[in-house]
Amino acid sequence: MTTHKTFKRRVRSRMAKTGESYTAARRQLLAHAEPVTPVPAAPSAPTSDESLVRATGRTYDAWFALLDAWGEAERGHTAIAAWLAAEHGVPGWWTQSITVAYERARGLRAVHQMPGRFEVGVTRTLAVDPGQVLGAFTDEQTRERWLPGSGMRQRPTTATGVARFDWPERPSRVMVAVIAKAPGRATVNVVHSRLADAAAAEERKAFWREQLGVLKSVLDGGPTATR
Repeated sequence: MTTHKTFKRRVRSRMAKTGESYTAARRQLLAHAEPVTPVPAAPSAPTSDESLVRATGRTYDAWFALLDAWGEAERGHTAIAAWLAAEHGVPGWWTQSITVAYERARGLRAVHQMPGRFEVGVTRTLAVDPGQVLGAFTDEQTRERWLPGSGMRQRPTTATGVARFDWPERPSRVMVAVIAKAPGRATVNVVHSRLADAAAAEERKAFWREQLGVLKSVLDGGPTATR
């Protein structure tokens, strides 16, 4: 019997005992779901538990437990992300982070793979105000100091602390999310998506690791990068 069918049986059992509706009984069981033991070979999550807890109130393991209880492994990427948003109010960017991490942990997705494409994320914590970090991406003159000649074109977004760009070389997309970590400190997460294959994803991962190091140096008052 699948995990999903077992969970439905538990919901109905609780309904019989408490007189609750199906929705209420299901919500109570999900709220008290126990974390599952992580798969030993599971790749690391794309962002830290600390950042995830601040944004959603739960760790990756806690979210994985809820998804297992609902039988999400059988439902697919779109259904998982939609359920996280509709049932738990998870913000859009974080629904993708949780969904991808869950699929990797359960062996449903290769590292860097997204539906029909590949993407990679790189995170770095800087001893700089969040607004200054985001401005280093959105202000063209500042960006040229640490990422010269990139040709990135900014896309519209209404999300706070987020910037989106078109990447002209081998057309792809870049999303930047900046989260305040402590007074005068911020975590920046760069996600480069719509990449052609795993090799391109690995190349971009190395590239962004290096460039975020340059960004740190520039924001610390170091030399400007050269083309």
